[in-house]
Amino acid sequence: MRTALIILLMLATILGPSTVIGMIAYGSIRALGRNPSSAPKILLAMIIALIFAEAVAVISLLVVFQLFSR
Repeated sequence: MRTALIILLMLATILGPSTVIGMIAYGSIRALGRNPSSAPKILLAMIIALIFAEAVAVISLLVVFQLFSR
């Protein structure tokens, strides 16, 4: 029972940021398709958003590991 809860929590902590990363990539590709000359601005915003999404994923996984490490 406990392992099922751990698996569900880890799945939730991975699916959220993964969805955000996919949406960021989709949006940036569409924006580049519409306006290729603004590539530096789009790239910078995309990288910053990806960093925040990965940070949320890492922090949430650390919280899950800390909760169930005992």
